[in-house]
Amino acid sequence: MMKDLFSLQGRVAVVTGGSRGIGKMIAQGFVEQGAKVYISARKAEACNETAAELSALGTCISLPFDLSTVDGCREFAAEVVKQDEAIDILVNNAGAAWGEPFETFPEKGWDKTMDLNVKSLFYLTQAMHGALKNAASEDKPAKVINIASIDGIKINPWETYAYQASKAAVIHLTRRLAARLIQDNICVSGIAPGAFSSEMNFAARDMPDQTANLIPAKRIGRDTDMAGTAVFLASRAGDYVIGDTLAVDGGMAYSNLEQPWA
Repeated sequence: MMKDLFSLQGRVAVVTGGSRGIGKMIAQGFVEQGAKVYISARKAEACNETAAELSALGTCISLPFDLSTVDGCREFAAEVVKQDEAIDILVNNAGAAWGEPFETFPEKGWDKTMDLNVKSLFYLTQAMHGALKNAASEDKPAKVINIASIDGIKINPWETYAYQASKAAVIHLTRRLAARLIQDNICVSGIAPGAFSSEMNFAARDMPDQTANLIPAKRIGRDTDMAGTAVFLASRAGDYVIGDTLAVDGGMAYSNLEQPWA
């Protein structure tokens, strides 16, 4: 019963923003568990390099695309479906952030962040809906995993207004999508990462020891922490997790640990 609980053998996955950071961690976990993985990123060179690296572990295919527009989402989905008409797993990870003081926070920063983090997530899921349904059954549901952030649960000290609002929106949108898509045997869930080393989280990347002091677990996240959570949700082990967003953060989101800005 337990032998293949976390296996992704024979499954096809799509990971947006898969060339680096959280997306790469998840893509590698999927590849190592036997999935065929398509990764997308705006920068073709980085996407191709990561796909080549992960292909040493299994099957990873690069499909560079700009997903910041609805047309881009639809074009990307069409390209994926040309190669695989049935997609078992979609990870909506591509994202953006913008930091600027309240007094000068610009509309372009707001729009860029909200469009990619929320609107594109919705419209890519819509565009992939048919392919997800093609793979889904009651005994083997398809999966959509939305990458939120603990910044959507608990405020941080940085003036990243649109980012924090967008990630709170992702958490609630995950619930709404889950309520609808389970009708098609598609399970929607989310992950809210805490401090993982990435270009998005420069504090964890550049100051891991100082950042660790603010975390109850006293360390930043490891690649295996993120990969393991995503594999759980994507595999048969996560078939009964519907609409929830798991905080993977060493205890930060729900702790009362005093922060230096409190």
